[in-house]
Amino acid sequence: MTDYVTDVKKYVSNVDEEAVAGLVRHYGIALRNRDSSLVAASDPAELARLRDRFLKKKLQLTDGDDALDAAIAEVMETMKGDRSKSRVTVSYILAEKYGKLDMFHKKTKK
Repeated sequence: MTDYVTDVKKYVSNVDEEAVAGLVRHYGIALRNRDSSLVAASDPAELARLRDRFLKKKLQLTDGDDALDAAIAEVMETMKGDRSKSRVTVSYILAEKYGKLDMFHKKTKK
């Protein structure tokens, strides 16, 4: 868990650790496999999956594909110095950009 927080801290100064933990829970077993734990920034199909499955489906964004693709490209540009782009970090930055980090906070029973 601390590895994910440390990676996010490379790009975000004030990290919401509860949101990082929620993203780790969201991706679950996929993070155990190195290939699925990383985002292939040069693979158009991978970036389309990120847009469709994470931004549209999970975050429920209704922006057009061009706007969402531009947001992904912005994150990839920010992370260009990092050859291994962590799926948790990419998702965190995108969720933060759209003000959706609270979605990954653990819900408490009332």
